[in-house]
Amino acid sequence: MGALRTFVFTVACGLLAANLYYAQPLISAIGSSLHVAETTLGLIVTLTQIGYCLGLLFVVPLADRMENRKLVCILVGIAALAMASAGLATSATVFFASVAIAGLSSVGAQVLVPLAAHLSPPSQQGRVIGTIMAGLLTGVMLARPVSSALAGIGDWRLAFLLPAGLLGILAVTLWMIVPDYRGSRNLGYGAMLRSMFGLLAQEPVLRRRAFYQACLFCAFNLFWTGVPLLLNRRFGFGHEEIALFALAGAGGALAAPLAGRMADRGLTRIGSGLAMLTLAVSFALMIPATFAGMVIVLALLAIALDAGTQANQVLSQNVVYSLRPEARGRINAIYMAIMFVGGAVGSALAPLLYIKGGWNACALAGTILALVALGTFATERRPARGVQ
Repeated sequence: MGALRTFVFTVACGLLAANLYYAQPLISAIGSSLHVAETTLGLIVTLTQIGYCLGLLFVVPLADRMENRKLVCILVGIAALAMASAGLATSATVFFASVAIAGLSSVGAQVLVPLAAHLSPPSQQGRVIGTIMAGLLTGVMLARPVSSALAGIGDWRLAFLLPAGLLGILAVTLWMIVPDYRGSRNLGYGAMLRSMFGLLAQEPVLRRRAFYQACLFCAFNLFWTGVPLLLNRRFGFGHEEIALFALAGAGGALAAPLAGRMADRGLTRIGSGLAMLTLAVSFALMIPATFAGMVIVLALLAIALDAGTQANQVLSQNVVYSLRPEARGRINAIYMAIMFVGGAVGSALAPLLYIKGGWNACALAGTILALVALGTFATERRPARGVQ
């Protein structure tokens, strides 16, 4: 990989992943501007993630047979156009279509991550993945405060138009820095898609790891879609204050490189169990913290929640990438698609839970999801392949 290429991959994954989250703290402003009903506000974020899931299932597998640089640059270019379209939209229909396409094309990040694994020696794979995932997760976490700040400076549209320009620059940069790499599989497109069912059926470790992370990511998105509503309606926060709160959560991304090093040292099981337990405890403590009006404690719990989610993500990716190196594109597609289905469910549920049961309902749901993941993880009778 080398330092320069690792840096560019890291920045690229961060910019692409951020596309999924710019709208999250702005759902009220976007909904008001485009006349979206309150009960369907969750679609503003959910459609982006549904698009991402479709891209994972139908685009990312192409990395096992296509030239990766060309595939990534095409995807980044489409993402730039889609984000610009969302920022210029004057109707909910155009906006929803644009963000769905932006989500679908942002899967370029999931072509770059397994490519980095291919280009890294096995002894350093966990560290490289951890570094790039730290960039991706920093993009996820910074997307919310950046979009809130941009909305405070101008309008919610700026939170889509500025990233569109950055993505255009990124497409050119990637063309110059990504090495030539063509997947080794010669299967036709249909056969490749069908083979994914076989991989899912034949790899129990893949099924388990995808389920764990789907539960955690559902809780993660439930929190970050619901907490802006809490901060605005309970504490009277505006865009700038919500941005500062979300910025605190970005500290959780520091767990990614640490998790990568744990994976290289054979501590994946211990790390995964701690990550899931951290989420369960964090969500449970949010109920008394909210009752007491302790926003600072909520911010600290948000950092812990993010750290647990990101740590388990890096640990799980390191495990599934080791299953079948020749099928990393398809394995990554399966794993990430299942995970993002969970995320989309969390984004859609958050406004409904908040309306029906307030913030306590959201926190309780997050606690249950983390405990489901932890309970299922406890049923593993033997370590995953190559894991201690």
